[in-house]
Amino acid sequence: MSNDILVLAEHDGQAVSDITFELLGAARRLASGSGGQVAVALVGGAGLTGTLGAASTVYVVDGTSGAIYSPEVFEKAFLGVLKEADPRLVLTGTSTMGIDVAGALSVAWPAPVVSYVVGLEAEGTELVATSQIYGGKLMAEVAIGGPHAICAVIAGSFPADAGRSDGTPEVREVAVAGLDSARTTPRGVHEPDTSGVDIAAAEVLVSVGRGIGGKENLEVVQELADALGAPLAASRPITDQGWLPKPQQVGKSGKKVKPRAYLAFGISGAPEHLEGMRDAELIIACNTDPNAPIFDVAHYGTTADLFDLAPELAEKLGS
Repeated sequence: MSNDILVLAEHDGQAVSDITFELLGAARRLASGSGGQVAVALVGGAGLTGTLGAASTVYVVDGTSGAIYSPEVFEKAFLGVLKEADPRLVLTGTSTMGIDVAGALSVAWPAPVVSYVVGLEAEGTELVATSQIYGGKLMAEVAIGGPHAICAVIAGSFPADAGRSDGTPEVREVAVAGLDSARTTPRGVHEPDTSGVDIAAAEVLVSVGRGIGGKENLEVVQELADALGAPLAASRPITDQGWLPKPQQVGKSGKKVKPRAYLAFGISGAPEHLEGMRDAELIIACNTDPNAPIFDVAHYGTTADLFDLAPELAEKLGS
């Protein structure tokens, strides 16, 4: 049985995504203990192989729409690589592509899937995945047996820098028949308005939740964020209302962030939100409910009224 690990790469035609580098770093750590090799499956984007130096081999499937993701085409292309590489473990992200292809490949390859993975360890000859279930309320440890398995990993679970390397992988082209006869054809990609804010890269984040009451009150917390030189982020209820753009949402259906400091105002701490920010180095929470779940992960907390605290902090920082 092979001990090799295959990472399913994601890219936009111009650059490889951070989740791919996270998976490469995790794969290298696991492979070093098992004596296996790390490989990457790259559909389209042949010019990006030079950025995948953390892998020993890059399998390239061309003749596709490239950066424009098509479930039917990518599933067929990845399956062609799996049949040639025959890895022990396949790693993909819990992303649009990962969720699509993991299930399809598990049937066609076949192999079991472990979803919402946040940890991977090798215990002897066995791999153990830690998976979030019930929206992050429970952690389940899954022993991965059998000749093959697929893990869909939540973005932000591993450091991306560990998967970046200047190595020179062997590039192998894989010919997969039928990619030009797909029943669906992607026409284009519509990108969301990012509003110039990248909350995932911020050192400090000020985040606001339902406790803000209304859109007109956002200015209270925005002034504190400006005083700190930090972006304003939010929990899902705020972006669902359209009070802030979707790219500023923290949580399971938003972005996973790891700032040096995370200031949460009026956020109760639903599991879906905690999943996106619990790894921040310092968490400071303000909520009038002393039983709010946010206090379970906060390093410091207060039940003061955010409408009193935020302006006072902003004033002190500005003086």
